Amino acid sequence: MAESLIKISSQIAIAGNIGAGKTTMTNLLADFLHLEPVFESVEHNPYLADFYDDMSRWSFNLQIFFLHNRFSNQIKLMKLNKGFIQDRSIYEDREIFARNLKDLNFMSSRDWSTYTSLFDDMVQFIREPDLIIYLKASTQTLIGRIKNRNRVYEKDISSEYIHSLNIYYEKWISKIESDKVLIIDTNNFNIFEDKVEFENIKEKIINKFQTKC
Repeated sequence: MAESLIKISSQIAIAGNIGAGKTTMTNLLADFLHLEPVFESVEHNPYLADFYDDMSRWSFNLQIFFLHNRFSNQIKLMKLNKGFIQDRSIYEDREIFARNLKDLNFMSSRDWSTYTSLFDDMVQFIREPDLIIYLKASTQTLIGRIKNRNRVYEKDISSEYIHSLNIYYEKWISKIESDKVLIIDTNNFNIFEDKVEFENIKEKIINKFQTKC
């Protein structure tokens, strides 16, 4: 059933805050839906550690790196006419992370203007996702997961920063048409243990595509 409803050119984005479980969900759904997984470049990001040490200095560099990486991957797959499932969308870069940094005064108005102009030029060449799967979680849940995975560059992330990102996610998601988004509450969901709930999620994804046919 999945194969007949989800086309080889379908594009799905897994959206969510830091620690929401996007990478795990991307991996498992890519296998189920037979779509190419596209991951956020975190481990090989040359700016990430510096950014968490000094957000004001490195915010623009970090966001440009993420923007280019996501755009480049998407263009490559579109040229190959391959469907994919993406660990965070390019739209989150601006609407959540860059906007939050600007509003917190970690990104200057000059850098924000340059960034948004570049973003607007780039998105003219790509297509919006057919479906955005938003992994929702409370600040407390996210902070707990971040601490458990014990990444050195994340050790000083504050709950205030995570909370502010959650606020922007809620604003962004609320503006997306309901048929293009699936919201999953992950606060009490363990993707490795709760097999029944994961099957329910897969069924909901198929139903979303069924309504488009």
